[in-house]
Amino acid sequence: MEWISAMQRAIDYMEAHLLEEINYEDVAKSVYSSSYEFHRAFSFLTGMTANAYIRNRRLSLAAREIVETGGRITDIAFKYGYETPESFTKAFTRFHGVAPKLAREESTRLVLFNPLVIKLTVEGGKSMDYRIVETEAKKFLALVRSFRNEIINDDDNHEVADFWGEVEEKKMLTPARMLRKEGTRDLYGLCTPTKAGSESFDYGIGIPIDKDTADFDLEKMKQAGFSLWDVKPATYVVFDCMGKDADCIRNTWAKFYKEFLPQMGYEAADETDYELYFDAASPKSRPGLFCELWIPIRKK
Repeated sequence: MEWISAMQRAIDYMEAHLLEEINYEDVAKSVYSSSYEFHRAFSFLTGMTANAYIRNRRLSLAAREIVETGGRITDIAFKYGYETPESFTKAFTRFHGVAPKLAREESTRLVLFNPLVIKLTVEGGKSMDYRIVETEAKKFLALVRSFRNEIINDDDNHEVADFWGEVEEKKMLTPARMLRKEGTRDLYGLCTPTKAGSESFDYGIGIPIDKDTADFDLEKMKQAGFSLWDVKPATYVVFDCMGKDADCIRNTWAKFYKEFLPQMGYEAADETDYELYFDAASPKSRPGLFCELWIPIRKK
């Protein structure tokens, strides 16, 4: 999919239906994308979710209508999708910094949120290192949880990070990590491919099952909360995420959509993407490397 043009079509759709009951799933259907993949692409390309865009545009237009017309605030609240005046007042105040009833006062400062325009900007002087890797089928032993699509790229949501924290604090991965020798105890953060019609995605934390993994009793591992995660043969683009925290992963995803896809003749493929965190004793570990990001792709 041509994500740059698809995202502009998505914005045009949202603008045309702002006064209707729509959300990111409706917008995804308008550009023939799964809700999961659309939500991820839109959020990394624009820095906000589609639902946030719809909400911000409605609140911006509502403020303008309050200031420029004599309409009742309650009627304006209903017009822009709020079921009660109280919920509108709360959202309006959070966005504009003042309550709706104060918006008509002279010199009140309000927030203007204009429609987005998606453009591809090619900048020189910057490098984006990557490599293309053809992989065979892989198996992983992982602890897996389901998360709502809406949390992707949400600055206020830490559910996946909390999952990592819980796993590390409770040493839940120890039975799996001990199946591998020191220096090969790399960890993978696995993310399910697109699932049509699904409102959630699965995220797993685990180890690869390969020649360096000792034999184990699968039933005992399942009792400990582990699952088998299969990945089909695929083509991956691999990026080094350099930084001190997960912000570097988010920045790399943004570059993937903004810079790599538009210029390299590839599109995202429907297979597991994952983060690879090297064991500190691994020869591949190096200063400044937070993780490797493996994204499945295919030629257009």
